[in-house]
Amino acid sequence: MDITIWHNPRCSKSRQTLELLRNRGVEPRVIEYLKNPPSRAEIKRVLGLLGITAHDLLRRGEAAYKERGLSKKTDEADIIEAMIHDPVLIERPVVITEDRAIIGRPPEAVLEIV
Repeated sequence: MDITIWHNPRCSKSRQTLELLRNRGVEPRVIEYLKNPPSRAEIKRVLGLLGITAHDLLRRGEAAYKERGLSKKTDEADIIEAMIHDPVLIERPVVITEDRAIIGRPPEAVLEIV
């Protein structure tokens, strides 16, 4: 199974999720999304796999959320654009397979798809 993780090595939940996957014998493709932000198409695909809105994938406690004036009323396209330019806004970690995705909060949640 091809698995990708949008990973932030400075995040304890992201590190725990990656370790959990590896302990299960899964070596995911690791994308450090702060260095290599996902494209508009990738974000839309992952939102579809997660079955959530762009706003639901936001880290609302980040300064960039307030600085960009984001809210539940912000248009999906504008939120996705904000994620592309400020990837710190994307909740982490996200584990992605060909037909499913899950946010690793808590890290054990990813066991549903591995």
